[in-house]
Amino acid sequence: MKVLFVAGDPKPERWTVPIKELLPEAEVYVWDANGPAVDADYAIVWQPPVELFEREKKLKAVFNLGAGIDGLLAVPNLPPQLPIVRLEDAGMSAQMAEYVLHQLVEASRGMETYREQQREGTWKIHRPIKRSEWPVGVMGLGHIGKRVARTLAGLDYRVNGWARSEHDLEGITTFAGADNLPGFLQATRILVNTLPLTEETRDILDHQRLSQLIPGAVVINVGRGEHLVEDDLLKAIDDGHVARASLDVFRQEPLPSDHPFWQRPEITITPHISARTLRDATLEQITGKMRAHHNGQPITGLVDTTRGY
Repeated sequence: MKVLFVAGDPKPERWTVPIKELLPEAEVYVWDANGPAVDADYAIVWQPPVELFEREKKLKAVFNLGAGIDGLLAVPNLPPQLPIVRLEDAGMSAQMAEYVLHQLVEASRGMETYREQQREGTWKIHRPIKRSEWPVGVMGLGHIGKRVARTLAGLDYRVNGWARSEHDLEGITTFAGADNLPGFLQATRILVNTLPLTEETRDILDHQRLSQLIPGAVVINVGRGEHLVEDDLLKAIDDGHVARASLDVFRQEPLPSDHPFWQRPEITITPHISARTLRDATLEQITGKMRAHHNGQPITGLVDTTRGY
């Protein structure tokens, strides 16, 4: 078995050494843009170059170093029948739920107010929140979205979920399909986006949909930057309909220094850190699936390229 690592890491040995330990029967190679083909059986990739698929013609499957595969699907010469395997969790869902919870508590508990009082030397207690006033809507009910929804519901927030297809989650009201999106939005004050990026979800958070949220809404985007129409968010904030936003993903990363988001106190910016890939858990998952696939056994995480996830 030949495995090719194609992820642009300046220190690829951080990945290749544990791959060899976990998969001792494999020959492991690092992508060399100027090198010859290695006739790899499998490639482990993150945003691979088009040259990969021009050179490596014997690939049996590609394993993506992340749950989001939009960057891989954008490669123009990706062979249409080549199996693509996305990362399933590997510690990311807990991180994502933790991040979203932090941003939710910041807003619902008014923690910024208390920090300001500390700077002023003011001791003042504000009334406890009513969770009924902070209904949460989670867009996207994949593995990560479900973990986020269940975590918040476990703290007695009223949680709704929306996805393209039907889901049944205990303690969570679910909505499905485009026809039910307005009703979902109208029941939401804290909007959490965990959707995959597809042509159907691109620009889904536009001014029309943001305006359907409960006034004083909070937007938490941990999906993809392309889900959010940035000018429309600024307009919704200026309108007073959206009170604040916590953004971890952007259309251009790093976010340019002259981007208007930096100057808006209503917007919290983090540099795409809501859920980091955990190397050990990731490689244990990938090498386990790779061995199973090589032995003809079924694996999970296969991407339906017609749906984009």
